[in-house]
Amino acid sequence: MNVNLELTDHCNLRCTMCSQSLRDEAHGEPHRFMPFQTWVAGIAGLAGLRDVTLCPHWLGEPTLHPEFDRFAEYAFKENTNNRRFRHFKVHTNAVILPEERARLLLRLATSPHMADDTFLAIHFSIDAFSPAAYAAVKGADRCDVVYRNVERFLTLRAEARRPVVHLAFVVQDGNHHEVSSFVDHWTGRLRAAGRAPVLTAEWPPMDQDAIYLRRWNTGDQAHADRLHAEACSAVGLNATDRPAGAF
Repeated sequence: MNVNLELTDHCNLRCTMCSQSLRDEAHGEPHRFMPFQTWVAGIAGLAGLRDVTLCPHWLGEPTLHPEFDRFAEYAFKENTNNRRFRHFKVHTNAVILPEERARLLLRLATSPHMADDTFLAIHFSIDAFSPAAYAAVKGADRCDVVYRNVERFLTLRAEARRPVVHLAFVVQDGNHHEVSSFVDHWTGRLRAAGRAPVLTAEWPPMDQDAIYLRRWNTGDQAHADRLHAEACSAVGLNATDRPAGAF
């Protein structure tokens, strides 16, 4: 069971492929941050549920919450013997991932008294190789910061088994020409860190680092599917037909 307890619906980017960038109120009301006591109640409410995968994200960027570190630490403190959740995963754009936070997340991944694969994965939404393409599709000049943050995280993770890392690239008009450079760069970084990443056009596995070339969901889906197929072909990957209802 996937449970999304959204820490905030604020975001620090304006990605062209994300509905968050198309409206000022993600849920039809002003953006907000979750109060800590709501998080406490939410974690307590997981008791008795089976095989919960907890994710502190939905439409916003979770690391924007001013108490993100406190929330994450509390969740793991309450999870002795996996009594609250079986797995935990984070989706982030990695703009706010300083070394201290990276070290905290890696420490949580080795928390005692719970399964060693509890902290399942971190999904980094990167979507570009060059600063120009990043600014075009993400709406801000943060490419160098993101690359530095993710590369440092990979170095700090070293030989740790968890969390696995997914590096995502939504193929679209503003970045499709950079797919090969993106794949080459991150394949090299992951191999240098001792990992053998899988390259995938579908949702990545939860037991292995992955470079994920994701389909763009848009009004002209036939165009998006062509871009995706061409980009996948350029790196030797066969894009499967789009499943009905695919996300």
